[in-house]
Amino acid sequence: MTSPSGRPLNPLHLLAAFGTGGLLTLMVHFNGELGRYGNALFSSWAAHGTGTVAALVMLAILNPWRNRNVGTKPRAPLWAYLGGISGGVTVILTSFTVNSPLALSGTLALGLAGQVVFSIVADRWGLFGLPMRRPDRRDLAAMALIFAGSALIILFGRDSA
Repeated sequence: MTSPSGRPLNPLHLLAAFGTGGLLTLMVHFNGELGRYGNALFSSWAAHGTGTVAALVMLAILNPWRNRNVGTKPRAPLWAYLGGISGGVTVILTSFTVNSPLALSGTLALGLAGQVVFSIVADRWGLFGLPMRRPDRRDLAAMALIFAGSALIILFGRDSA
């Protein structure tokens, strides 16, 4: 199995990406619960506060084993620091929508659709330093299937009770 770049796919990377999807689902659910008992802004503050503490603990645990022989890395572009802003807005929006009739599955389905659309656009125009890549029929077919699946979840996946 190879990637579009021709390099072999690492099964560990595939498993990590799949696991990330599960963790994202847990995060959206937990943040939605915080939003239901407080509000979406509180949910974002709480999520990022606990995330900061978790990151500091992980840094303290993993830092002694860091390879210190690595040369100096170039500085990240300023736009790379905007991930925190998009993360905060994402938590606020998902905390709001997961407590709507969309529920968890509809929120995640439309979220996946939004991720795919933005990634195809970003690839097409090489946004944020990505290599430019024209979408092909497989990309468009995958996007259509994701939208169809999202529609099935949202329009027909509701419990009749």
